[in-house]
Amino acid sequence: MITTMSLKSNLFATPYGGRYGVSHFWFQQQLVTILDSKRRKLGRVHCESKTAEAEIRKCSPFLESELLSGNGGLPLTEWRTVPDIWRTSAEKFGDRVAVVDPYHDPPTSMTYKQLDQEIVDFAEGLRVVGLKPNEKIALFADNSCRWLVADQGMMASGAINVVRGSRSSVQELLQLYSHSESVALAIDNPEMYNRIADTFGSHAAVRFVILLWGEKSSLVTEAMQGYPVYTYKEIIELGHKSRVDLLDSEDARKQYSYEAISSDDVATLVYTSGTTGNPKGVMLTHKNLLHQILNLWEIVPAAPGDRFLSMLPPWHAYERACEYFIFTHGTEQVYTTVKNLKEDLRRYQPHYLISVPLVYETLYSGILKQINSNSAARKLIAQLFLRISMAYMEAKRIYEGKCLTKDTKQPSYIISLFDWLWARTVAAILWPLHMLAKKIVYSKIHSSIGISKAGISGGGSLSSHVDKFFEAIDIKIQNGYGLTESAPVIAARSLTCNVLGSVGHPIRHVEVKVVNSETDEVLPPGSKGIVKARGPLIMKGYYKNPVATKQTIDENGWLNTGDLGWIAPDHSVGRSRNCGGIIVLEGRAKDTIVLSTGENVEPSEFEEAAMGSSLIQQIIVIGQDQRRAGAIIVPNKEEVLAAAKRSAIVDSETTEVSKEKAVGLLHEELRKWTSGCSFQVGPILVVDQPFTIDSGLLTPTMKIKRNRVAALYQEQIDNLYK
Repeated sequence: MITTMSLKSNLFATPYGGRYGVSHFWFQQQLVTILDSKRRKLGRVHCESKTAEAEIRKCSPFLESELLSGNGGLPLTEWRTVPDIWRTSAEKFGDRVAVVDPYHDPPTSMTYKQLDQEIVDFAEGLRVVGLKPNEKIALFADNSCRWLVADQGMMASGAINVVRGSRSSVQELLQLYSHSESVALAIDNPEMYNRIADTFGSHAAVRFVILLWGEKSSLVTEAMQGYPVYTYKEIIELGHKSRVDLLDSEDARKQYSYEAISSDDVATLVYTSGTTGNPKGVMLTHKNLLHQILNLWEIVPAAPGDRFLSMLPPWHAYERACEYFIFTHGTEQVYTTVKNLKEDLRRYQPHYLISVPLVYETLYSGILKQINSNSAARKLIAQLFLRISMAYMEAKRIYEGKCLTKDTKQPSYIISLFDWLWARTVAAILWPLHMLAKKIVYSKIHSSIGISKAGISGGGSLSSHVDKFFEAIDIKIQNGYGLTESAPVIAARSLTCNVLGSVGHPIRHVEVKVVNSETDEVLPPGSKGIVKARGPLIMKGYYKNPVATKQTIDENGWLNTGDLGWIAPDHSVGRSRNCGGIIVLEGRAKDTIVLSTGENVEPSEFEEAAMGSSLIQQIIVIGQDQRRAGAIIVPNKEEVLAAAKRSAIVDSETTEVSKEKAVGLLHEELRKWTSGCSFQVGPILVVDQPFTIDSGLLTPTMKIKRNRVAALYQEQIDNLYK
């Protein structure tokens, strides 16, 4: 017998979780009144037993459509959530291999059908162990196929995952867990569990823990014995059994009322800052991520069977969005590591590599090292061919109209014609030599690193010399740009318009403008200012931080990226005729430093700690687009001299310390005073002249103008990193 309460739960469950209008709400109330009236008239008062109200569950409309079929769900024609992609991909690509994970125990390979089933089983397993819709669950683990299953299973269950890598400090992980109000943990392996268990056991409320890899027999700590620990396989098995029961039993299904997850629901929290200050958790919705999934193909035209090599942290928004996207096109993803990258490039011959600039810089250095290790004759031939190819590519850029300029003035048609003819002639002369170089030299490079279609670079600025080198050897590198707050890709270079020195055009449905930093006035093409972006990719906001959200996103939905740049003007003729609308970046307006590894460095914590030393008068952290952070230091000369004498670095009669010895002393001081910081600096530039208001390097409130200092010492900084 069905009670009024259970009828109410089933009749009014909506698969879209939307808000009812007034008329619909009135209809509900009238229907409830009629049902209650009929129940009273029939005298069916069930005192003997009570039927509990159906538990509301959320699910992905496409992925778990069978759960919505009996709940009034309507047929859907488009994806509403990220996990929706898996059912479509399973139907289209079925037995095609989706993932290959050779370095975990056990080594794993899954087809699209298997991946789809693992995700729905994991989602149901989370429900079985008590995870509720909209609750946060921390996913602290590194790149692997099980990370992908866990991530998508969490989203499919309606939960929100909070992501970070296993190498983060325990205190940082605890801070993210606590700030996000997470209720449970999914972690990489027993080693990580043993490292964090004591701290989490005494400072956090943990409902349960999931080990993605390894067995519980490897757990040695007793700190968290009060919480159940599940292995990945146990969650999968619990979920599979529950799904079978639900699909086989109508009574089992009646216990739950299913609602479809909304596109505007938060899918994940990604923290952009470290442990200093107030953490900023970027709330990315399903809609934000779906924008990337649906629009990246124009940049990376992936096809079924294409192989991608994956090595970046999966919690990085760049890697994450690209992974989701490629799986909608039937590609194969192979997981590798920094240690195994060189060998796996040769072994798997990937069509695409998605990575940060540092990886391409490392490949570049490795290739040059190999060339330089050859005999003198072979080295000379290779270097000659490289110079010829670079000259050929430069001429090719000119006649194709792919040279950047800030000049808004249209070039003369006659001059442009002669320019084009000259470039075509030079290219025609050099082309046979370039083709010979490809056959003799570059083919060997291609066979050793694969990347037959393109390398995608993001997460930092790609060095010009690296960009030109790969162009010369005919390996296409597409540079892109974005932020975690934009889910992340805002713009990227396409294969058909791969303009060096730029980050390409905005991707579809994204608006970009450049504004004056003080007046917010929109600047004309060619003028440098703050880059702003708007579109369906922009985050919902910073979690529990409305002030920071308001500072970053204005009332019209424009995201202040904090980057300086300009938009290339439109030209109808000349060497820049195909560059109109392309975005060019020239540094960052905000203090955050982005290294070539893709790592964000907030300099203030380090600088404040370093100023505790009496040897340091002023300091700024540098290193934008470099491998490591560095520092420019104005030393306190008297204190440096005294310290040098105390350490017997110089004798007691010395009146000045050389810069080389000063650098050594300052390195020791920095290690002493900044040991608790989240990063350390490498190279140090010692300068004699203090930063002052009169010199224009200090504001009236005595704050250092970073951009001006960096510009003043740019040549020395460049030499420092060489």
